Amino acid sequence: MDMMDEDETSAPREGKPVLVILVGAPGSGKSTFGEDVMRSSTRHWVRVCQDTIGNGKAGTKAQCLSSATSALKDGKSVFIDRCNLNREQRSEFIKLDGGLQIDVHAVVLDLPAKLCISRSVKRTGHEGNLQGGKAAAVVNRMLQHKELPKLSEGFNRITFCQNENDVKNAINTYSSLGPLDSLSHGCFGQKNTDSKIQVGIMKFLKKAEVPLTATSTTRSTEDPTSQTLRKNNSYCKDKETLSSILDNANLESKEVEGQEVGSAGYHADQVCLDDISTLAFPSISTSDFQFNLEKAADIIIEKVVEFSNKFRNARLVLVDLSHKSKILSLVKARVVEKNMDTQRFFTHVGDITHLYSRGGLRCNAIANAANWRLKPGGGGVNAAIFNAAGPELESATKEKVKSLSPGNAAVVPLPSSSPLFTREGVTHVIHVLGPNMNPQRPNYLNNDYSKGCKILQDAYTSLFEGFASIVMNQPGIPVGKSENLERKSLELPVRSDCSSRKYFTSDQKSKRGHDHGSEKSKKCKGNHDGLGLAFTNSKDEKVDSEHTRTERSRSKAWGSWTQALHQIAMHPQQQKGDLLEISDDVVVLNDMYPKAQKHVLVLARIGGLDCLADVQKEHLQLLNKMHDVGLKWAEKFLNENASLVFRLGYHSAPSMRQLHLHVISQDFESTQLKNKKHWNSFNTAFFRDSVDVMDEISSDGKATLKDDDKLLSMELRCHRCRSAHPNIPRLKSHISSCQSPFPAYLLQNGRLVNAPGEPRNSVP
Repeated sequence: MDMMDEDETSAPREGKPVLVILVGAPGSGKSTFGEDVMRSSTRHWVRVCQDTIGNGKAGTKAQCLSSATSALKDGKSVFIDRCNLNREQRSEFIKLDGGLQIDVHAVVLDLPAKLCISRSVKRTGHEGNLQGGKAAAVVNRMLQHKELPKLSEGFNRITFCQNENDVKNAINTYSSLGPLDSLSHGCFGQKNTDSKIQVGIMKFLKKAEVPLTATSTTRSTEDPTSQTLRKNNSYCKDKETLSSILDNANLESKEVEGQEVGSAGYHADQVCLDDISTLAFPSISTSDFQFNLEKAADIIIEKVVEFSNKFRNARLVLVDLSHKSKILSLVKARVVEKNMDTQRFFTHVGDITHLYSRGGLRCNAIANAANWRLKPGGGGVNAAIFNAAGPELESATKEKVKSLSPGNAAVVPLPSSSPLFTREGVTHVIHVLGPNMNPQRPNYLNNDYSKGCKILQDAYTSLFEGFASIVMNQPGIPVGKSENLERKSLELPVRSDCSSRKYFTSDQKSKRGHDHGSEKSKKCKGNHDGLGLAFTNSKDEKVDSEHTRTERSRSKAWGSWTQALHQIAMHPQQQKGDLLEISDDVVVLNDMYPKAQKHVLVLARIGGLDCLADVQKEHLQLLNKMHDVGLKWAEKFLNENASLVFRLGYHSAPSMRQLHLHVISQDFESTQLKNKKHWNSFNTAFFRDSVDVMDEISSDGKATLKDDDKLLSMELRCHRCRSAHPNIPRLKSHISSCQSPFPAYLLQNGRLVNAPGEPRNSVP
């Protein structure tokens, strides 16, 4: 929230009780606001709530007035926890100033209508029993008659909160208000023009029927210490009409591309700030490694901007323990200069290991400024995180990677038994190592800032790409076009299903969400595999950069997390114990996040053959070899379970680098098959059958790519009878019992593989 410059001449005398009239619709967070302030403030506050004032039950306005008067006479400050959405409802409370020496403030929680309705519908155990379906109608009706407060009503101070960052800042302001402190008079906060639009209710009712994802919360999660960094400070003029509920609702309603409200597969994953995937990270290398703060701040901003341009539904938080932190101040100044979106990147003062329990900031990933050995100890953030996470983090780290070189990061899923997981909701720790400018520490760069800046840039790139892998695998979080990937994974500590142009493998389900890839990706800075393993560059891989791409191959740069399958194909001996088969031409491994009972990947071992677009006639022999190996494994599985049916093919636009063939059973019985993109990446033209690809390469010298994003957002249809279904659970229920024959085209040319003598449930 933008705060205007405080007028010292208008500051009231110290020590007055403060009457704070909370203004906001149900679900705007009034009770939470009061409770958060009371929990951390040294001032004596009383919350007067009409929902509970009658011995725990709803009471009257008169009871609220009486209770507030009594508390104020005792020198206590008071929160009036009612909706107070019009002037008449507020007037009697403001009149309490007449006989008492108090300041009267308003805190206006003018949050998006969609967010208020969504919260109200979903909540349970509400003090006033306003929840469920009826809440949507009540909130909608109240917002149509909203009248925001003005100083002319008798307020000394009005604070407008139009987003969750504003709310956090206001909570911080009142929490830090000591018994003898006072706040300047005036009106604070940016205002939007009035907008009265009827808010659709039914979609909120529909959303309420779907369970929330594990990452959902009802708390604000923005920086409580730093003022939101926007330039447009505005002073409230009485003549201005302030109403922004639905303007803000429009901002919140910008759904991620590819998701339609009420469409199949769209559940309670309409993203609001409470549900957003969040990474909290410390400043890398500026503490013990003594990196120049100005240079570090520039690099942080540069890399945050790069990340934010690609991911609209993820949030980054720079964390430091001290309010006097120089790096936070420098970064804030640069945020102002660049007019950055402070809902997607902001700073926070607090302990990175207690962000939720002490500050209400829920982060599903935190970064650790690690040492190269990835060991506990050493003081600072590294010691704090290992200590807070318990021995589970050390064990999980050892399973993923043994050491880390400067400029790299390693993603480590946190076991659910870790205190950081259970207490703070942290699901991943990302170890990252930056450059060292301290002569007393290892890998000292001797003040070579040319090299140091490059390493720090690589470190932040690897860190944010590692976080992107987590975002892409977050169930229920929709992804924008630039973030559509295919994912798959392997039964290896490395997840990935090499693919095309995005952030993760189609097999990389390490929760990567979608089985498809888009064409735009990041440049690879370092070879972090995105799965928790960090690889160093190898001379052997120069051949890849020297490989001439065909026109079909749409020049692209592979993000560092997309390298996992490539690393496995080039250096299979490093994961030998986890692979099913290794030969001179191919590597076979299980998909870590299989989309069916049986799902394996056959990787080509030729450098420069990143995806189907790179395949030319000269590779036909290799394709035949991959197909034969795939058939061999399908037959092996059929010997174990003759009822299975297999299909072999490629994704038109994979998200992981290195050509790989999918061998997948057609039962699609898997908990990892979670959304529309997962399904459509295997059951639309996006999936190219191996036999067809070989025919096309033989006759035309290239494969036809069906990589239109629209294929992945098509309605869900059974792969047998082609019946349509509204969501994945309904589809799964149907296909588990569908006995219809497969479509005719799949029964031709050997596209389906079944056990000898088996009818495939589908052969006419």
